[in-house]
Amino acid sequence: MKMHETTAKIVGSTTTYCGYKVRIVAVIKNALRIEERGYLTDDDEIARAGGVTVHDRIEVAPWIEKEGCFSFVTIDPKAMDLACFADTNSDAA
Repeated sequence: MKMHETTAKIVGSTTTYCGYKVRIVAVIKNALRIEERGYLTDDDEIARAGGVTVHDRIEVAPWIEKEGCFSFVTIDPKAMDLACFADTNSDAA
């Protein structure tokens, strides 16, 4: 399994999802597994949990262009569906 290895900030950073600008709110660790899940909102916690993998979902807030701010409503796409984690893949996924 390949995980997204970075020392860069994850929570609070921006990326794109389906062509739309979004801001990362949290990592829902192992959301695509049944055994255990974790809701991580701190980059140090994410690093201690092994970084972002294909088994995670990322909670993001969409950018509202008209309002010039991020939405208070969030969505949680698969990590690999976000542009910044597109290289996170696995043959075992």
